[in-house]
Amino acid sequence: MRNQKLCLALMSPYGSARLNTEEEIRLIAKTGFEGFFCGWGNLDYLKECRRIAGETGMYFQSVHAPFGRCRDLWHGTKEAAQTAIDELTGCLEGCARTEVPIMVSHVYIGFEDYDLAPNDFGRANYETVIRRAKELGVKIAFENTEGAEYLDAVMKIGEEYPDTVGFCWDTGHEMCYNYSEDMPGRYPGRLIATHINDNLGIRDYGGRTFWYDDLHLLPFDGVGDWEDIARRLAVFDGPLTFELTTHSKPDRHENDKYAKLTPEEYLAEAYARACRVATLVQKAKKA
Repeated sequence: MRNQKLCLALMSPYGSARLNTEEEIRLIAKTGFEGFFCGWGNLDYLKECRRIAGETGMYFQSVHAPFGRCRDLWHGTKEAAQTAIDELTGCLEGCARTEVPIMVSHVYIGFEDYDLAPNDFGRANYETVIRRAKELGVKIAFENTEGAEYLDAVMKIGEEYPDTVGFCWDTGHEMCYNYSEDMPGRYPGRLIATHINDNLGIRDYGGRTFWYDDLHLLPFDGVGDWEDIARRLAVFDGPLTFELTTHSKPDRHENDKYAKLTPEEYLAEAYARACRVATLVQKAKKA
């Protein structure tokens, strides 16, 4: 018996079958998942998700913040950085108004900035966002993507806000962006959210990371060591949240097989894989 909720990212459309938000959440619930997370669109969208969550008894686990302006927080103009701050604080305020406990946030975006590094400008900007989260009573889970040094810098700030800042572990990102380093081990005791998915690692022979490698495959369809992943998840008692997609990246076709399935078929398979992961986690907890 598992004692952790299983949650899933909203992913519409599934292949050619386009589901609206209500259809998607209700189908996810019917399949067996107990919760979901969504991306930030606007407050009305979050209110709609909250309404449906209430009607279905689903746990509204988190909102994924926009991340396209993350670089501006470190290396942009003051005006561009303020726009990015406003975007993140707007998402936090939406979480607070719809009683969503966690906002998941990237810290950086950029694969070619090898000559750049975290700076005091970015640290100050992120601390502004973190202080607003504390005021609102919303936690921020910072996620591992490219630029681990930027994540380190923000997690260091978060040490001063232990009730507000934590870590979101994306298992697939660890393989394709972080060279399979043990990312939860980098931030012991600070895991508050998960994005569970599989991956094929870094395709470039020289080790260059790029977003085309971020596949978000179903667990057990990639190269992930799921017994090891389960062992590392065993210290976490929160919901196991899966972030998956039916869409292949440009010039890649690994996800095409998912898009050929009906929404019902795909979600049934996703739920079966999630149950397998949860079973491994429970075994690891008992070991």
